Amino acid sequence: MPGTYSKIYVQYVFAVSGRENLLHKKWREELFKYIAGIIKGKNQKPIIVNGYLDHVHAFVGLQPSMPISDLVRDIKNNSSNFINNQRYVPGRFRWQEGYGVFSYSHSQIENVYNYIENQEEHHKTRTFREEYIEFLKEYGIEFNEKYLFNWLE
Repeated sequence: MPGTYSKIYVQYVFAVSGRENLLHKKWREELFKYIAGIIKGKNQKPIIVNGYLDHVHAFVGLQPSMPISDLVRDIKNNSSNFINNQRYVPGRFRWQEGYGVFSYSHSQIENVYNYIENQEEHHKTRTFREEYIEFLKEYGIEFNEKYLFNWLE
């Protein structure tokens, strides 16, 4: 009987509600490990999870049986509960609605990994808004800025 073989790599990008700078350095690493655990718990492969003060990048080896939207929903729901249970922020933490997801070939893994690993460095010279819009343009995704994340100006 023939088997099914796949290698699907996607990068999820999502932001803190209101784009507030709430992901503080002192506990960000713990959050990223927790998100990697959620991904692994869903029988997917967390390649790297990283981000900055107001957003997260999760690079995942995805099984074809896992709907893209289901995994990001579970990541956002479970990680927001984790942040609230740990009381990392005053008040109630939430992720913004929506997300970006971008696909990659096997030959791009190292470049994507390095890019995500160096988020703090990237954001010394470029805002998340600039980064996100660049992704959308690079992938030829039509968009209306008023329907993107709520940007803090």
